[in-house]
Amino acid sequence: MKKALLPVLTFAKIDIRRLFRDRLALFFTFVFPLLFLFVFGGIFGRNSSSVSFNVALLNDSKSPLVTRFVAEGEKAGVIEIDDTVKNFDQAQEKMSRGELDATIVLPANFGKISPKGYPVGEVTVYYNKSNEQAGTTLASILTSVFDDINAQFVPTEKPFTVAAKSTEKQGLDQFDYVFSGLLGFALLGAGIFGPVNVFPKLKEKGVLRRYHTTTLRVWQYFLGNVISNVAVGLLSIGTMFAVGVGVFHLNMRGSYFLLAGLVALSAMMLFGIGLAIGGWAKNERQAAPLGQIVTFPMMFLSGSFFPRFLMPEWLQGITTYLPLTPVIDAARLIITENRGFFELLFEFGLIAAWTIAIYIVAFRVFRWE
Repeated sequence: MKKALLPVLTFAKIDIRRLFRDRLALFFTFVFPLLFLFVFGGIFGRNSSSVSFNVALLNDSKSPLVTRFVAEGEKAGVIEIDDTVKNFDQAQEKMSRGELDATIVLPANFGKISPKGYPVGEVTVYYNKSNEQAGTTLASILTSVFDDINAQFVPTEKPFTVAAKSTEKQGLDQFDYVFSGLLGFALLGAGIFGPVNVFPKLKEKGVLRRYHTTTLRVWQYFLGNVISNVAVGLLSIGTMFAVGVGVFHLNMRGSYFLLAGLVALSAMMLFGIGLAIGGWAKNERQAAPLGQIVTFPMMFLSGSFFPRFLMPEWLQGITTYLPLTPVIDAARLIITENRGFFELLFEFGLIAAWTIAIYIVAFRVFRWE
């Protein structure tokens, strides 16, 4: 048994060393998924949820209330004022190009003392018709800002009020849900594109033919490559987790050990797809298109970038059984809902079934040259 496993461990070491010597492979295994992580983390991260508007402020009033109004708006993080805009024509031009969300105009009589003894005035918010939602939202927010200011001049007792209280339980944000899709995307890329590119090259160089002349068996070669790919997959996902937790404050609620087991099994399954394609193809011209045909439907239909619940029900039913779907679903349920193994038997069972089926095909179609 030891003699049979020795070539397996040898090829696992060789494969890992080859990866770390190949700069392009390192980029697509570690750096490329991190680029997507930073993009989606910047969009959906915890610090990106506040609403802020780029606006021009055209002030014709000399009232000290203007300073207070601007301070209240900026303090609430509602407005960011573009100081380069000096007149309404410039503001219109920038709004038409999408550089400004709206223009706030304070007339000369803004803040003028009324006969009742307190200041009055009307603020006008201009926006493009194509950006109507931003304009009406900003007007609504500014109304609430003025409600606070008005209450200091004209105190009134409100018969009905609303109180908001925190449950003191940290909730999940969009990034926590998006992360599992990025995890699946990283495993898919490493598992399929790696062997799809490597095996045809080894065939063209005659390396696999020389292996075939030795006592090496197909299962030994497969197992060695699977071990190396699982190890690299765990390292890649570990790097993503470190960045997700350290930079974007990923809220991990489940078991790291269960997630590591899921990653290992998923990496094995997805590598089998790449192994089947790369093992069958004679050269890169055959392997590359096949890899793309298999990869892109899973990438977009399994929930890597777009939630599956947005799809029609009939399409959701079909995509449930794609190889990548149970990987992403199980990862999301572990990370966000702390699901246990027995609660994820369907997902793990589906991954195991795909793994068996894929490797049966891979063994049958593999060619040494």
